[in-house]
Amino acid sequence: MSMATHGEPAKAAPSRRPARTESTRQKLFDASMRLIGERGPGNVTVDEIAAAAGVSKGTVYYNFGSKSDLIAQLLEHGVELLEERMRTEDGDPLQALELTVAAALDFFADYPSFAQLLVSEMWRTPSEWRGTLTLLRERLVSIVADAVRRVAADQPVDPDVPVEGVVGAVFGATFILGLDRQVFHPERTRSEAVAAVMTIMRGYLRQN
Repeated sequence: MSMATHGEPAKAAPSRRPARTESTRQKLFDASMRLIGERGPGNVTVDEIAAAAGVSKGTVYYNFGSKSDLIAQLLEHGVELLEERMRTEDGDPLQALELTVAAALDFFADYPSFAQLLVSEMWRTPSEWRGTLTLLRERLVSIVADAVRRVAADQPVDPDVPVEGVVGAVFGATFILGLDRQVFHPERTRSEAVAAVMTIMRGYLRQN
């Protein structure tokens, strides 16, 4: 996993640091998301994250160097997990897009603190992790873009609406609805949220 500090793009970790195992990263991710959800990133220390994860704080400092580095890499780890869920197998393009949206909403339901941190920092200027989040956002947008373009290639769409705009609308709606559902409207079902996002895509299709 790469590293980023002070809003700079992610860089390769120094070779002197041993590779971290997936299990250790997952422990740190789960612990940090739990603590950040309770108090926010500014009020959580590396020592607390290490203790909650059951990992030596010396190991955390050695591998990450600082809390900024730790949060940057945990953001990347979370996005990697989200990417895995959002990638759907080939099939009916419209159904595949719906599954991609549903997978993102499910992930946010599983990791609400990550959803809040990702969305708040992604659209906040300036952000300490701006450079890292820009790269991570591009990775997530590309998954949505591929799914939307498959639909556009499979069915007639409105030629007056740029596909890039539809991609942005679907991406933004998925993330904001996912966060809104966790924070303000937990009574809204997954199906309702998916249907709301897919309304954007269905409006893009031309009616025969």
